[in-house]
Amino acid sequence: MSRPRPLPNDPIEEAHRQWVGHGWGDVADGMAAVTSLVRAQQIVMARVDEALKPTGLTFSRYELLRLLSFSKTGALPMAKASARLQVHPTSVTNTVDRLEAAKLVERVPHPSDRRATLIEITDAGRELVAKATEELNAKVFALPGLPPERLHTLLQLLAEFRHAAGDFETAEGTARWSATATD
Repeated sequence: MSRPRPLPNDPIEEAHRQWVGHGWGDVADGMAAVTSLVRAQQIVMARVDEALKPTGLTFSRYELLRLLSFSKTGALPMAKASARLQVHPTSVTNTVDRLEAAKLVERVPHPSDRRATLIEITDAGRELVAKATEELNAKVFALPGLPPERLHTLLQLLAEFRHAAGDFETAEGTARWSATATD
């Protein structure tokens, strides 16, 4: 994947300067942080999309297949998949529709709850998600763009941010990346 030519100056730094200049200095750091996170997400998703292109999967379809492949039986109730992926049930339904049309998952009745439907990964789904994982591991996850010690710091900061935003209930989830954790 070819990289776009870098800009001569950081536009977020310039936006920060403008915020301060317009009297919003008390929120300029917050604006720069949010804008930087959004831009970082765009950069990462472009890399993910490029790595997944040969598989024909989107990241949301990949995530659902990977989640199913990690489950003990290869199947999960739709509601549980929605909760674990932290997306609205309608999004999971749309993703399942597309994966089912591609014969990568099947909807099956829940064995003990007639009201629930399970999403079950097929053999073709397992093969494709394994290939997609190899691509993502090699082209995205192995090269996150930061050296290990800086990556550790980023993970710590993002876990703190997510916890403060109510993304998960206990601070125990941040222990892996806390300043006192040992590797």
